[in-house]
Amino acid sequence: MKAQKRRPRAEAVGRRGVLPRAPRWGANLHHDFGLRLLKLANVVLITLPFALVWVLYYIHTVLMFPSVIRASGIVLMFVVLYSFFGRAYEAYQVSLKRVSDMFYAQALSILFSDAFMFLVLWLMSNAFPNLLPALAAMGAQLVISVLWCWAANRWYFSNYGGQKTGVVYDVRRGVEDLFGKYGLDRKFDVRFTCTVEDCLERDMEMLNDLTSVFLCGVHSHERNVILKYCVANGIVVYIIPRVGDVIMSGARKIHMFHLPILRVDRYNPTPEYILAKRALDILFSLGMIVLTSPLLLGISLIVKLQDGGPVFYRQTRLTKDGREFEMLKFRSMVVSAEEDGIARLSSGEDDPRITRFGRVLRACRLDELPQLFNILGGSMSVVGPRPERPEIAAEYEKEMPEFALRLQAKAGLTGYAQVYGKYNTTPYDKLQMDLMYISKPGIVEDLKIMFATIMILFSRESTEGVAPGHTLAENDDKPAA
Repeated sequence: MKAQKRRPRAEAVGRRGVLPRAPRWGANLHHDFGLRLLKLANVVLITLPFALVWVLYYIHTVLMFPSVIRASGIVLMFVVLYSFFGRAYEAYQVSLKRVSDMFYAQALSILFSDAFMFLVLWLMSNAFPNLLPALAAMGAQLVISVLWCWAANRWYFSNYGGQKTGVVYDVRRGVEDLFGKYGLDRKFDVRFTCTVEDCLERDMEMLNDLTSVFLCGVHSHERNVILKYCVANGIVVYIIPRVGDVIMSGARKIHMFHLPILRVDRYNPTPEYILAKRALDILFSLGMIVLTSPLLLGISLIVKLQDGGPVFYRQTRLTKDGREFEMLKFRSMVVSAEEDGIARLSSGEDDPRITRFGRVLRACRLDELPQLFNILGGSMSVVGPRPERPEIAAEYEKEMPEFALRLQAKAGLTGYAQVYGKYNTTPYDKLQMDLMYISKPGIVEDLKIMFATIMILFSRESTEGVAPGHTLAENDDKPAA
């Protein structure tokens, strides 16, 4: 009813139309071209130490190919690897990341790229290569990365910082407080925050002098009116979506009746993707079980000796189409953690139910290792929505019936919500993140999430708990789909 009352006013604004102001092509071109040059400079500078060490030292240890192929092919392979990891870890987002975050992402990209290339070198050589030149090149790359991150940050915010920004919200409030929390107050200078009703009642005139606008949980009709106005006037729009918006993002463009049509259906991946994903699951889980077998045995022994209780914690979880399965974890809580039978989410480091060794396991994510056997057996996948307990899922669905849409895909060891959210991210936001993954399945996306998971392993934010005793991570606002 609330949206219906606003509709006549919004339609009046839409009918009257707007006079688009002159597009700022020069400014936008300068901004985008500058960022691309920065990224290209980063790739070139990071590649340079590797190329020098390879051409001046390692190339003589390999006799398998002509020198030209050895030189150009290996350097090109490094460029491709570093670019892939850089994109997976979002290592070049000068405008949205702190210097420390960019350096952390680039350091991981350098580490994995150099490690992979050294493995290739080892396989192409007759003996184990000297490691010192590779370590020297990595040291130079890390120094270059620090300098690049600092210089790129200074350059960007001295030229493009302080965008005049407005926040327009409907059901979701408090977004303006996040700019300072995540270090984005230098990029976005928030001039005002208002409800969508206020924005439309004033004919959107308050948006005229802005550079960017955030639309937070706004219904589709009002959102589209504001969106068209902003696009016509060269204002950048950042939309925090609703569930329906996320589902629409996976729509397929088809041609029918000589009309533009978008087709939306249930999660329906191609047979090739299903086979490739299962093969990846088997190879990954089997390889990791073999590699971590000493660790698995050692942890099992310590967990057993600390209090004599069971090594594994078996818990009923939900996977594709609501099927139940027994998920394995190393036991990190006392045996009587849920003796009353009530499912509770962990409250983090302060949870008194967690054992001393359990805190170590959770901090390093080692309690999740037994799920490799779930993946090998086929009840889980490496990447997918994290499986939820039936009791907690049922409680979520009382507030959000759409929460069951996560069950379109097989549950995963890691997922989009784990990489880009954190433990106490609200169920509604986790649902949207999982639906973003489900809407566009692909092996490349799976690989990006797998590698990006490594980046959050040592992040404290990703293990923050909910309030003690809660069975549901409450949402301040519970928007409809």
